[in-house]
Amino acid sequence: MFGAHHLRIQAHDTPLSKEPDVADHAEAIRSWLTALVGAEHLSLLVGSGLGIAVASSLGAKGLDMSTTELQGDEAGEVNAHAAKLAEACGRGGEANIEDQLRSALALLAGLEVLEPNGARTKSWRTELTSILGNFAKRGLEAEQKIREKVVAAGDDGQSVEQMLVGFLLGFASRPPSRERLNVFTTNYDRLIEFGCDRGGLRVLDRFVGSIEPTFRASRLDVDLHYNPPGIRGEPRYLEGVMRLCKLHGSLDWRIEAGRLRRMPLEFGGKDPELEDPKESGALERLMIYPNAAKDVETLQFPYAELFRDFSAALCRPNNVLVTFGYGFGDDHVNRVILDMLTLRSTHILVISYSDPGERIESFLSNVAIEQSSVLLGSHFGDLGTLVESYLPQAGAEQLLLRQARRERELDDKTAGDKAAGGASPEEMPDKDDSAPGPADP
Repeated sequence: MFGAHHLRIQAHDTPLSKEPDVADHAEAIRSWLTALVGAEHLSLLVGSGLGIAVASSLGAKGLDMSTTELQGDEAGEVNAHAAKLAEACGRGGEANIEDQLRSALALLAGLEVLEPNGARTKSWRTELTSILGNFAKRGLEAEQKIREKVVAAGDDGQSVEQMLVGFLLGFASRPPSRERLNVFTTNYDRLIEFGCDRGGLRVLDRFVGSIEPTFRASRLDVDLHYNPPGIRGEPRYLEGVMRLCKLHGSLDWRIEAGRLRRMPLEFGGKDPELEDPKESGALERLMIYPNAAKDVETLQFPYAELFRDFSAALCRPNNVLVTFGYGFGDDHVNRVILDMLTLRSTHILVISYSDPGERIESFLSNVAIEQSSVLLGSHFGDLGTLVESYLPQAGAEQLLLRQARRERELDDKTAGDKAAGGASPEEMPDKDDSAPGPADP
């Protein structure tokens, strides 16, 4: 039974009855996380908890997912169906706006079959366009509040910005011999992209182009390399690169003439198209989608391609999945994770501020204890505490390891030279650069 704080590392459960002390757990947790982050394959699944954590650190409020007031004669039935969907997802019947949208979209689909040009069909189409447009507008307003707080807070704002960047770099700073970090998110906002821009991280996704980036269904494993000075024909992986996949779409994705494009829209900027939500055409063009009830979204473009990337990245040997702020309320996502864990060499690390509805505990009850780690509670789930005290400082550690390896190789070479009767580098006489060599004219 998970309590307010729960720690599970190296297959050992430690329920904590009070606020944990960093000094008691920092070394063990950091060592364990360093081992997990250095796995052959690494994926990070980010839920709404990241936006909530950043917004709360700034005294702002994240995207409001509460239900909205529906109009129309069938509004009561739609709300009742939304509550049933929330119950089926393990959220105790507490519906949110995504549940409402799913139910209303199902009603609209039925009305378009029964009465394509009927008054009720037109009314619900207008209602859904307004709801979806207002929801996207609130998402942009939440981004704007975060941006304003970061600028207005001065040094405090910079510390929050560094906290977000440190969180991403803690996972993205991978050894050059390892595969890139794969980041997946169910969020619609651009907080991850904002953090990557501020931290100098380069993002690889399915969009191709500079002026009008277009989503490509044909995935090419394009990567970024550089040529080290003085070394020809041996390109190395460029540091600070990660792959990003937004499973439920994004606020700046639009469908035009059958093509999915990413529109130029700054973080927290105003979208003229959403100024009048009823006339925005959001239902046809705006590519944000409520979580699936019966895998509806995974059968439609572009969500089929996005979930194919998700399953392909997770379901392979020697893979580690880290979840942060994800409440395990999306069954279609959970099934892919469970498929991954059928491979015994895979591992999942769950980092969460709380466990609403005990969904995390319920999910992990189906997972072998040696394949799961847990950092649960307001202490471990606090973004600042996590970054400052527990996440490995991968970049610095790699430099130290590299320096130690060079020193060890030098010591081994020196010992080998002495054993062979030769002089060590320190015992070699200094070369007289003024004396001409054999190749000198």
